[in-house]
Amino acid sequence: MTTDKPTIAVVGGTGNLGWALARQWAKAGYPVIIGSRDAAKAEAEASRLNGELASPAMRGASNGEAARQADIIVVTVPFAFQAAILEDIRPMVAGKLVVDTTVPLMPPKVARVQLPPEGCAALVAQRMLGDDAQLVSAFHNVAAHKLATDENVDCDVLIFGDQKAARARVVALAEAAGLRGLHAGPLANSAAAEALTSVMIFINKNYAADGAGICITGSIAQLVD
Repeated sequence: MTTDKPTIAVVGGTGNLGWALARQWAKAGYPVIIGSRDAAKAEAEASRLNGELASPAMRGASNGEAARQADIIVVTVPFAFQAAILEDIRPMVAGKLVVDTTVPLMPPKVARVQLPPEGCAALVAQRMLGDDAQLVSAFHNVAAHKLATDENVDCDVLIFGDQKAARARVVALAEAAGLRGLHAGPLANSAAAEALTSVMIFINKNYAADGAGICITGSIAQLVD
């Protein structure tokens, strides 16, 4: 498939959030590589999604190989595996945009905010990847099971990063996935969205809500650079 869109590797793409994002971006015409620690599993998921979408937009690979082949790497793994996965892909991300979606949930008390000593998972990722990668943090508060459907998902995505141009690229990715992306400041601000995930888990459980998300109210019709 020939396209002018960048190739996206979804590392951890066989998990719920990764699978849903991969599906949305493939629908939007992006070449997508599903990454997994098990390359065969990634290839099987890519084949299944290609069949569902009637499109050859996806292929599967190991996490490291997916990162090597891609222009943009999106990390969608649990906090417990974040360090190992980032170490695995670190040699392949120099000069590339890396989007980290990690939330520091610590079972069994996932409805309690438990940020790491570094301040947030995004700063953990920055420390591990160094300045070679353009790191942005996003997609913390969207319900994966809703994003995995063709229905409209009424949810905003807060996007954090120290480089405005890098944030803007992720705003475009959010919009391609059917969401509204909002610039939300430097990478350290990711602590707010990461903490909010535990708050949303509590709210969903307390009110028996089906994957409630966040929407920023007010007069924001569009972002003005």
